[in-house]
Amino acid sequence: MRHLGTGIGWRPEIADVVERMPGIDWVEAVAENVCPGHLPESLLRLRERGVTVVPHGVSLGLGGADRPDEERLGALAERAVALGSPLVTEHIAFVRAGGPLTASPRLEAGHLLPVPRTRDALDVLCENVRIAQDALPVPLALENIAALFSWPGEELTEGQFLYELAERTGVRLLIDVANLHTNHVNRGEDPAAALAALPLEAIAYVHVAGGFERDGVWHDSHAHPVPRPVLDILTDLASRVAPPGVLLERDEDFPGAEELEGELEAIREAVRAGRAAARERAAAGSTAGAGSGSGAGGGRQRLGVAQAAVLSSLVAGTPVPEGFDRVRMRVQARALAAKRADVVAKVGPELPVILGEGYREAFLEYARERPMSGGYRRDALDFAGWLLGAGRPADAGVRRALRQWWAERAGRAPGSARPAVRVARAARRVLLRARPE
Repeated sequence: MRHLGTGIGWRPEIADVVERMPGIDWVEAVAENVCPGHLPESLLRLRERGVTVVPHGVSLGLGGADRPDEERLGALAERAVALGSPLVTEHIAFVRAGGPLTASPRLEAGHLLPVPRTRDALDVLCENVRIAQDALPVPLALENIAALFSWPGEELTEGQFLYELAERTGVRLLIDVANLHTNHVNRGEDPAAALAALPLEAIAYVHVAGGFERDGVWHDSHAHPVPRPVLDILTDLASRVAPPGVLLERDEDFPGAEELEGELEAIREAVRAGRAAARERAAAGSTAGAGSGSGAGGGRQRLGVAQAAVLSSLVAGTPVPEGFDRVRMRVQARALAAKRADVVAKVGPELPVILGEGYREAFLEYARERPMSGGYRRDALDFAGWLLGAGRPADAGVRRALRQWWAERAGRAPGSARPAVRVARAARRVLLRARPE
């Protein structure tokens, strides 16, 4: 595997800082936030300096029951070519459920959700990975995710699941040591046991990130400093294999350059400590066995029904399926709604300005009644239409500003003199189309 070195997640908010930062060998950019025809100048300058750029996808949902979407695969391939990347990465997760496979409404999570570690789910994932590999111009690596809840009746450990996935498909692994810590706190899983079961030769690179614990639940926030337990897991991993690359992720509440550089140096030191330990002890061997698998077959529909039931309970208020921890599922549901509100505020930054302090409360009320089904930009438009259809906000001036915002983005000409009642009726039609049957 190509040696990458030490890297950091490139984000527009810290683009200037990353460019000036010494010792950065490579960066990772969220694939969906990069347009191949209009690459950010910062990324172009980094590439000219010889800094490797890796696109990191978040929307494929290879762990879902449906086959990978051709348009999303094509978009990821385009970004790999545009950036001259040696590989692309995605997640072992599902992000949507329902639809024709299950004869139920299509739902979007807006977040990475865990797949059950069962033979059915593994067969589907392996088939989806092979489809993706055939469509991509460079190797694919998949990341283990953090989870707030566990699936009942799982048949494999995290390590066994990842081992079989890599063995059966040849896919590379992106190991997130922060996610191993998250699953240790939230699900009682031993990170050392997971590392010991991995096919170490399949590791493409490693993610490191921070989070916080609240009421016994670890939240993988990517907005806090990297804690010592995560660095210790990185040291354990480095004592077993020399990681080709290690990358610091930060997505929110960006600190100054000095603090980021300090975190990168702590990551380098953790790797050095692991390599020193490796010289003093024999590398641990894998205890997981590879299975041949039986193909996805009817497992797609079984997996689809199960994932649709889980996602519906999280975003549409239906009952939590039998066997799941209801407390953890409520925590996950609240986290999904909060993230949804945050992202809609980013894709429609005028909405919090127009609505002021009432934005968040109004959006969470809307989210309880309307699961997301068409992406965040559609969600922002539907939220505004929902408010207008209900004659809200009460302040006529605020409502007029919201109506103008909605009309411009719903295809109306800016400044249109369309009567308010007709706009409200159009908003109601948007809501009716989006309403699950």
